[in-house]
Amino acid sequence: MSEIGSALLVFALLLVGTGFGVWVRPLLPEEHKAHETVQLIQLVIGMLVTFAALVLGLMTASAKSSFDTESNDLRTYAADLIEFDTTLREYGSDTDEARNLLRVYTAAAIASTWPGEPAPAGDYPRNIGTQDDSQKLENVRLGDMLTAVGRQLRQLRAHDPLQQRALDDALTQYRRTVDARWKIIEEAHSSISMPFLMTLTFWLCVIFLSFGLIAPRNALALVTISIGAVSIASAIYVIVDLDTPFTGPIVVSSLPMRDALEHLRR
Repeated sequence: MSEIGSALLVFALLLVGTGFGVWVRPLLPEEHKAHETVQLIQLVIGMLVTFAALVLGLMTASAKSSFDTESNDLRTYAADLIEFDTTLREYGSDTDEARNLLRVYTAAAIASTWPGEPAPAGDYPRNIGTQDDSQKLENVRLGDMLTAVGRQLRQLRAHDPLQQRALDDALTQYRRTVDARWKIIEEAHSSISMPFLMTLTFWLCVIFLSFGLIAPRNALALVTISIGAVSIASAIYVIVDLDTPFTGPIVVSSLPMRDALEHLRR
């Protein structure tokens, strides 16, 4: 489910829970509206609010940590691409084709991973898949481009010890670049447990149902509860968006990859 869809669903469920509580309240016998009963409800609400606040805080911290990790790994990946290209340049003109493939891969990766941003200039495949499967570095055609770079390297034959050393370094850096790419791909997948999120949503619905049971029936109370529902839904929105670092409004910056592409074009 999308970030906006998750937030809207939670918001709707919280309002439904509140409305159910408001509807049920007049139907309850008078003894259920006694001061002691209301106090008990408030104590239970306080306990659930504490649990929900703790879980929301932990989920926000976890999502932010995952987002920062993905962002840092992308910077490392961009640096690996620059170092890889530098070693290829040191080898000599025999690596020109491999360097060109690396530039094509980097430009295509930027264009497909950040489709909402201006695409890099140059000649490279721009339509490498549908909108759904082209927003991540795991696109099959992108992987084939990087594999072709490694194939070009393995076909090279060094003419002296210096070139052999550069070739060995290039092959090592190529392997490191591929490993870094797959690490980014795996980290980009959502790590939020849906049963866990559903349980949290259930807690929140119970809390807002209780609000509907004890809240006074006036406009200010309803507006306050609605603002609370919007705040909770926005928190869910941020958590889900941070957990998917390449989709939604909050995405990992493309600047490291664009800087790497500028270095590769020199």
